[in-house]
Amino acid sequence: MFKKILIPIAPDHAEALDESIGVARALAGPDTTITALAVLEVIPLYVAAEVPSEVYERSCKEVYETLKEAFRDQADVEIRAETGSPASKIVDVVRDEGFDLIVIRSHKPGLQDWFLGSTAGRVVRHAPCSVHVVR
Repeated sequence: MFKKILIPIAPDHAEALDESIGVARALAGPDTTITALAVLEVIPLYVAAEVPSEVYERSCKEVYETLKEAFRDQADVEIRAETGSPASKIVDVVRDEGFDLIVIRSHKPGLQDWFLGSTAGRVVRHAPCSVHVVR
């Protein structure tokens, strides 16, 4: 059984949580902590200089509220919303905070994923812990 489980959530797919939370609960032990993390993509620096920091803060708050609503019946799940490069941020949070499992959703790969790679694919390749991919 796993002790610390991270469920990365795409900010625009908060409605697709049931399967991920079900997998996390099935793999959890009695004292497991589960954290849902949404990472908002950071825009390139040459554009970011023109965007007030309040825009990021407001966006994070909106995503947090969306997740809070989506997890309203899951009071034991910690909810977080942060900004950054999604795959890098997920791997950094896992490494820095000692998570031992990531439960991440993946979609059927499209053409762009074969060239650029998906967030789930990057997480699988770089995660320092076990990763369960839900498709």
